[in-house]
Amino acid sequence: MSLEKESQQTDLTKPDEGPPPIEPGPISQWLSLQGLSHALRDPDHLGIETIQIEPGSLIKIAVALKSNGFNYLQCQGGYDEGPGLSLVCFYNLIEMKDLEENFKPREVRLKVFLDRNGDLKVPSLYSIFKGSDWQERETYDMFGIHFEGHPHPKRLLMPEDWKGWPLRKDYVQPDFYEMQDAY
Repeated sequence: MSLEKESQQTDLTKPDEGPPPIEPGPISQWLSLQGLSHALRDPDHLGIETIQIEPGSLIKIAVALKSNGFNYLQCQGGYDEGPGLSLVCFYNLIEMKDLEENFKPREVRLKVFLDRNGDLKVPSLYSIFKGSDWQERETYDMFGIHFEGHPHPKRLLMPEDWKGWPLRKDYVQPDFYEMQDAY
C-alpha cells in the first residue's frame, strides 16, 4: 500500500473530535474571577454571551452582574426543549446608561436548565429587578416553574383553576373548558 493511500485511510478512520470548545467571553471571565460557578454555552444568534447557571447560584450571579453594570432585566421567560428534555428559564440582562452615539450596551444571557420531572423551583429575581414580576408569573403560568420568594405567585394568563402548563410540549389540551361566571 502506498504512503498516500495509507494516509487517506487513516484520515477517514479518525474519530470525530466534535465541535471546538467554547471560549469564555469577558463576562464569563469576570464571573470566574469573582469565584461564581457557571458553565459556558454557545453564544446566541446575535453573538451575545450565554451562560448556564444552577438555580442556587442565580441570586448571587444576578447581584454580581447588577453591581457590574447590568442594571436592566430586558426579558425573563421560559421554554421547553421537548418531551422528556429540560425546561429552561432564561434572563436577558443589559447594561443601561446614558446612551451615546454609536454606543452598544453590554448584554448577557443567563439560562437555568431544570429537569422537567424534578424540582421546578428557581429563586425569584423580584427583589433585584422589579420588572421580573409579570414575566416570572407568565413563566409559572405557561411552564409550571415556581419562583421562590415572588410576592404574588399566581397565574397571570390562565384561569386560577386551569390544569396543566399550556406551553409545555407534552401538554395535552383538555377536550373543553367550562367558562366561569364573571359575576
